[in-house]
Amino acid sequence: MKESGLAVEQAPPIWVPFRFFFTAPAFGVLAAGTLAWGGPDALASLYSPATLAATHLLTLGFMAMVMLGAVMQIMPVVVGSPIPAPRLTAWCVHLPLAGGSLALSMGFVVDGTPLLRIGVALLGFAFGAFIIAAAAGLARAPASSTTRNGLWLAVGGLAATVVSGILLASSRGWDIALPTFALTSLHPAWGLVGWTAILVIVIAYVVVPMFQMTRPYPLPMTRWFHPAIAALLAVWSALAWNGVEGPMLNLPGYAVAASCLLFAVVTLKLQAGRRRRLPDVTLDFWRVAMASLAAAAVLWTLRTLVPETVRPRADIVTGILMIDGFAMSAITGMLYKIVPFMAWFHLQALNLGRGVAPNMKMIIPDKNARRQFRLHVAALAALLAAVALPEALVPMPEAWVQLAAILLAAAQGALLWNLIGAARLFRRYLLLQHG
Repeated sequence: MKESGLAVEQAPPIWVPFRFFFTAPAFGVLAAGTLAWGGPDALASLYSPATLAATHLLTLGFMAMVMLGAVMQIMPVVVGSPIPAPRLTAWCVHLPLAGGSLALSMGFVVDGTPLLRIGVALLGFAFGAFIIAAAAGLARAPASSTTRNGLWLAVGGLAATVVSGILLASSRGWDIALPTFALTSLHPAWGLVGWTAILVIVIAYVVVPMFQMTRPYPLPMTRWFHPAIAALLAVWSALAWNGVEGPMLNLPGYAVAASCLLFAVVTLKLQAGRRRRLPDVTLDFWRVAMASLAAAAVLWTLRTLVPETVRPRADIVTGILMIDGFAMSAITGMLYKIVPFMAWFHLQALNLGRGVAPNMKMIIPDKNARRQFRLHVAALAALLAAVALPEALVPMPEAWVQLAAILLAAAQGALLWNLIGAARLFRRYLLLQHG
């Protein structure tokens, strides 16, 4: 059976990706608690303990958790080549990723060298197992395709992120002398662009036209866009690693930012001309994601033009836009499409097409997703206000940080509740099928 060109019959067991999806919001709640604990200091510097902990709870515990689960679902369905031994791979990746994310983040907060070492070991094992399994699956793909080639680049970006992250954590956990100045630039660049943005772009080529009823992305863009971003990022990284500064270093960085801006503009234009005009909360998530990506690209490009005293705030705002605004918005929007579709398809595959299988709109009701969307946007706005607005407009920044933490916890809690509701409905229909 094929749905819209997708080999859905090759999908892994539903609980393989679901365990990743259902774990992620809990880390979002933990990140919110870390922000509340850190108070104003949590958003005062990129390198404060609370900032480092909250950032890695979101990038590892939420973003990577969902993205790895999604790749395990996408590879067999879109590329036609499943991850080897999906159940075993899921166990080897999921638990070490969860434990390593917690240990690493706690190590930043309590300045605990043993926790950092445990986190590095667990995360190295989890990502290593995933990269090996993903590479084996991609190597066995029946034919070259845009998605397959894009996934190769994204997995390569993940490998660069993991290696640079392990080196950075090792410099703290084992007191190893490393070029940390270059690594502190390379690690987030590869994590947010080389891994996250490229994966979102490659998945967007498929899900935006299919689920949002838009025209396809331009063919030259789907062929050359993400390889160009990876190549520019590689050039920028080589220059930064070798200590190059000034215009020579900025030029490829500006090109990467312009590429991200172009992708955001093209996606918004496609969405504006979509064939279906009915309200769609996943479309709203994607619009927030694209607007945030565009704003982050512009802000990063203008970074060298702002006064030195303002740059730390600008860097934090850029991070908020990329993590909470772009990545988490796009990921959450995809979850609201992927989870209902997966549940519906698996029930259909179990021969439940006898009047008892639920409509996809029943699995996660739109009103519940819309409520969570409002909380997510409110948390994003509060985070930006706490950092970006001057004290004349935000006289009590600590109160805004606490408000942002409460809203972020509420948004992630609502997402978890919606996913649990989908799982309960799925189990209920399974019981009906088994009589």
